[in-house]
Amino acid sequence: MSLTFDPERNEINTLLEFARDLHGKRVFEIGAGDGRLTWRYAQRAGEVVAIDPNSDRVAHAREATPEDLRSRVTILDTPLEAYQLDDQAPLFDVALMSWSL
Repeated sequence: MSLTFDPERNEINTLLEFARDLHGKRVFEIGAGDGRLTWRYAQRAGEVVAIDPNSDRVAHAREATPEDLRSRVTILDTPLEAYQLDDQAPLFDVALMSWSL
């Protein structure tokens, strides 16, 4: 038996309604896990920096990154409190968090 998350697309539809237009935006995702949600919105974003403290999930997300997103999605193995914003990088337009508390 396979497990299907959000077959009605409620989660992604709500996220996109909240975030509005992600086209060309720089997105910071907190608690990306295995990328389950990341891949559902990243096609619309200009750049994604996703973090998660679980190294196993981050490794899985990196391996599962679709080829067409590899140049725009960065997944880091780090907890939020340890994340260091690069002084040279532009600020983020949107910050997302789902199932991270």
